[in-house]
Amino acid sequence: MRSLMVLLLLVLAACDRQSAQQEQAQGARPPMSKVDISHRGEIAPAMPFLGPDGGPATLATFRGKPLLVNMWATWCAPCIAEMPTLDKLAAREQSRMQLIVVSQDMAGKRAVDPFFAKGKFAMLKPYIDKENVLMLALNSETLPTTLFYDADGKEQWRVVGAMDWEGAQAKKLLEDSLKR
Repeated sequence: MRSLMVLLLLVLAACDRQSAQQEQAQGARPPMSKVDISHRGEIAPAMPFLGPDGGPATLATFRGKPLLVNMWATWCAPCIAEMPTLDKLAAREQSRMQLIVVSQDMAGKRAVDPFFAKGKFAMLKPYIDKENVLMLALNSETLPTTLFYDADGKEQWRVVGAMDWEGAQAKKLLEDSLKR
């Protein structure tokens, strides 16, 4: 029931696959993103999700180095548009930070594995949260949502909506955060 409510909220509040695909086909820019610092200092939740090997993972697994977490889904056009730029960002910044993408697809590996096979990403690995427990714990209703945690696992900011992770705004945001 909880997953159904989350799905309904996502459909109503965020990613509209059909409209987003039509906008992209017409050459429109991705939806505007919003940088939110209202959760700054909050510790990353310990909600479990699946790692690329199928075993359990939590955000605490990544402490010790800054972490960028992107929550996305295969049915979300803005999410899909971000993936290549996130892959390039992960390659470029691997010495300074970690980057994971956590799918919110309820179909889990059935939806995510073919997407990753087709995408041929160099750095991204498929993390899966088909119960949407991470989104609920983070009080997030929009896909994509990307969160930046410092090395101690404290949230610094989140981007709600799509962002060009190779663009000037993203570069400045990350550079300022990685200097700390």
